[in-house]
Amino acid sequence: MADTVRLVEYFYVMAPQKPGVGASLLAELRQAGVNLLAFSGFPSGRGAQVDFVPDNPAAFRAAAKKAKWKVTGPKRALLIEGDDRPGAIAEVMQKLADAKLNVTAIDALCAGAGRYGAILWVAPRDVTKAARTLGAA
Repeated sequence: MADTVRLVEYFYVMAPQKPGVGASLLAELRQAGVNLLAFSGFPSGRGAQVDFVPDNPAAFRAAAKKAKWKVTGPKRALLIEGDDRPGAIAEVMQKLADAKLNVTAIDALCAGAGRYGAILWVAPRDVTKAARTLGAA
């Protein structure tokens, strides 16, 4: 099966770096029935940036508003899924390099059952070109 690439909307919140904060954020979304396609967090200054890629952006916005989160976004990223194989991400990165596109960040992993997935960020001005380069649906 060929890889699938799609443009997705993501949102982020800045949060303190303290035990339980991520669990609390995710609990709010679970209670609201928000399904996430991807979730990522990393240090930023004295806090953390927590990225959410919801299956339904409107439901995410409603849950975030109810929780009184200060949300940034929507922004766009690329979600990639496919059959796991040696060099799967190397192929993606080479296509972008050949198109002279810089990758800002990428999170990739084996999803089990012979599948892999990745979320990939490029500069906002490059999103459309990256999507086209990778054959986004």
